[in-house]
Amino acid sequence: MATKSSIHIKPCRIASSEAHNRRTAEYMRNIGESRIYVVPELSTDNEQWINPDFGTPELQTHYNNIKQMVKEKTGRAMQEKERERKGKNGKIIKVAGCSPIREGVLLIRPDTTLADVRKFGEECQRRWGITPLQIFLHKDEGHWLNGQPKTEDKESFQVGNRWFKPNYHAHVVFDWMNHETGKSRKLNDEDMATMQTLASDILLMERGQAKAVTGKEHLERNDFIIEKQKAELQRIEEIKRHKEQQVSLAEQELKQVKAEIRTDKLKSAATDVATAITSGVGSLFGSGKLKDLEQANEGLRHEISKRDKSIDNLKIQMQQMQEQHGNQIRNIQGIHNQELEAKDKEISRLNTILEKAFNWFPLFKEMLRMEKLCHVIGFTKGMIDSLLYKKEAIRCSGKIYSEEHRRKFDVKNDIFRVEKNPTDSNKLVLTINRQPISEWFREQWEKLRRGLRQTVEEPRKSRGIKL
Repeated sequence: MATKSSIHIKPCRIASSEAHNRRTAEYMRNIGESRIYVVPELSTDNEQWINPDFGTPELQTHYNNIKQMVKEKTGRAMQEKERERKGKNGKIIKVAGCSPIREGVLLIRPDTTLADVRKFGEECQRRWGITPLQIFLHKDEGHWLNGQPKTEDKESFQVGNRWFKPNYHAHVVFDWMNHETGKSRKLNDEDMATMQTLASDILLMERGQAKAVTGKEHLERNDFIIEKQKAELQRIEEIKRHKEQQVSLAEQELKQVKAEIRTDKLKSAATDVATAITSGVGSLFGSGKLKDLEQANEGLRHEISKRDKSIDNLKIQMQQMQEQHGNQIRNIQGIHNQELEAKDKEISRLNTILEKAFNWFPLFKEMLRMEKLCHVIGFTKGMIDSLLYKKEAIRCSGKIYSEEHRRKFDVKNDIFRVEKNPTDSNKLVLTINRQPISEWFREQWEKLRRGLRQTVEEPRKSRGIKL
């Protein structure tokens, strides 16, 4: 079980948060049979609480109500997007947009109750004024292990024929606003550290180490799963290499055994010939010597029989090892294929969404093309943001790169813009001093070529006439 407490606060992405927390039908369909990190059979253990003091259980409606409240209290619209301002030293400072609804992911124990987490939420409201809107206890999440857990792992359990390591946690969705002033609550690092301690005290857990001590960054759910899968795949590759080495050694031993079998057969044939010869000449040497030869022959036959049994047992063991290795490889390959299939489905789903976005918003694809072009030319991220997102012109001096001509050209106080293509409203074009950048590059290239041609021709003209 999770013995150390931890809570991570982040702005709430309303649409994806509600789908994940409520386990909507569409969300579960997207997970599908792959069951990447959710076991539907365990979802019955999940619990939820919705704050009855607010008129609507829908977060989007509550978000819209907050926007209206901020407008009424402050007389200004709520700043939702990130913006920039100039500091006293002249540097540009980025100011994050308002996050009126925030979500905390809280580690819990298997026996943690909804009442325990509600008590934590109430104490947060009493101390800092942040109001819990929704609480969800998730006991159906985690990740699959490839093979059996380690001896010290007391958390994992079997689901069917696979082992599952649970990740018991709760989602606490907070209203982060002061509804009297219309401004957001301000919590500093010390407040967040106190919140960690509060969680450990109320949930009777050991307090986790602070990020300042460990230096570790919080991993989102998908990133955590991917890291676990990478580690498991690496372990599978190591097992595969070990098994292949075992098979190689076994094959060498089998070849040696086969050689010994052939040798023993030759010895047996030689013994049979010797017996026949002995029988033929028995009358010449007498019965006493003949009995000695027969006893020696019987001893050899007994040794050969023991060797044959040993070889048969070794063959059986070899066959069992090969079958076991084959089964392990097939199981590992099956798990690997399932994970690849799940990732392929997710990639396909994202590609479908991207294709829809391209169809619905034709300029979106053009914006991506312009962003790539600006990167190639050599613009910084800030310059690209100004051109594409703020839709501002920028003045630039220095050198810009032409991928077509594979060289850099000088610019000095030239003005760049991203504009709509005059011949196609669904296309964008990067201009320099109102001239399309491709035309400008060609002109600079021609000037450069003419200059090089003149430089080569001048020495030829000054050579004079030789007699």
